Amino acid sequence: MMKNFFSRTRACRAKVFTAAMLALAVATPAFAWEPTKPVEFVIPAGTGGGADQMGRLLQGIVIKYKLMKEPLIVVNKSGGAGAEGFLAVKEAKGDPHKIIISLSNLFTTPMATGVPFNWKDMTPVAMMALDQFVLWTNAEQPYKSASEYIAAAKAAGPNKFKMAGTGSKQEDQIITVALEKATGTKFIYVPFKGGGEVAVQLVGGHVNSTVNNPIEAVAQWRAGKLRALCVFDDHRMPFKAKVTDTQSWNDVPTCKEAGVPTKYTMLRGIFMPAGVTPDQLAFYVDLLTKISATPEWKEYMEKGAFNPTFMSGDAFTKWLTEAEATHRTLMTEAGFLASNK
Repeated sequence: MMKNFFSRTRACRAKVFTAAMLALAVATPAFAWEPTKPVEFVIPAGTGGGADQMGRLLQGIVIKYKLMKEPLIVVNKSGGAGAEGFLAVKEAKGDPHKIIISLSNLFTTPMATGVPFNWKDMTPVAMMALDQFVLWTNAEQPYKSASEYIAAAKAAGPNKFKMAGTGSKQEDQIITVALEKATGTKFIYVPFKGGGEVAVQLVGGHVNSTVNNPIEAVAQWRAGKLRALCVFDDHRMPFKAKVTDTQSWNDVPTCKEAGVPTKYTMLRGIFMPAGVTPDQLAFYVDLLTKISATPEWKEYMEKGAFNPTFMSGDAFTKWLTEAEATHRTLMTEAGFLASNK
C-alpha cells in the first residue's frame, strides 16, 4: 500500500512539475521577433459563423494564457465573399501585425469572382483543422434520414425546396450542386452572410435544409430544433460523447451510408501577408502550436466535430497546392468559374 502511495505521489509531483514547466514556457517566451503593436486578426466572413467563432476562440485563448504581449484584435471583413479580407492582407505585404483565418473561400472566391488574389499572395502559417459539413433539416419536419429528405425534394419537383448556405459560389453552394448532381434533385439555393444566420433561418422554417458546419448548428441541434441527417465525408465523425439527449456526432451517418454519395471538407487555416521574415513566421507557428495544445482548443475540436489536423511548413504548402487543384475541378464542374459567367 505504501509503495502504491509513493508511486502515486511521484506521479502527481511529475504532473505538477510538467504543468509548471509548461506554464513557465508560456509565460516567458523567448523569440527572435515578437509583435510590437496590436495584431489585426482578419475574419473574411460574417459574424456568428464557423470562421468567426474559431477566430474569437483563438483570441480568447491568447488572452487567457497570455501568449502575446500585444493584443489580438478580431476584425470581420466579409465583403465580396471574403475578398475584402484577403485583399486587405495581400495589400499589407511585409506587415507582421496582420493575420487572417482562411476557409476554402481562399480558393473559391478568386475563382468565382476573378478578383486579383491567390493564396500564394500570402504566407501560409498553419492549418488548424479541417471542418466537416452536415446536411441539416428542421426537427419539426418529418424526415428522419437523408434519403427520406432527398426523396421528398425529388417528389416535390425542381426548385421547390430551399437550401440555405453561406455566400454564393462558395463551399456551401458547391456542396449543394454536388448533391444535386449525385441525387437528381434541384434546390433553390439561398445565400446568407454567415453560418449563424443560416442556422437561424432553418430553425425559423424559412428554408428546408442547410449544409452548415457542425459548430454553426450545434446549439440548435442540442436544443432539439434541428436534425442532423448526414455528414459529407467518407467516415463518421469519431466523437462519441452525447451532444443531444440521444445522439453523439458519431451517431450521424455519412451521406454515402445514407444513400447520398457526396463528400467535402473545408480548410481552417492561418495566413500572414507575403514578405514577412522567417522569424516573424516562426513566432506565429509557435503561437498556434501552443494554442492547439490547450484544453480549450481540444474541447472546441470535439464540440464542433472538427478533424483536428495541424500542419505547417512544406506539408501545409503541398496540401494547399493540391486543394487548389481540387477546387478548380469542382468549380469548373459546377460552372462557377468567373470565365463561365
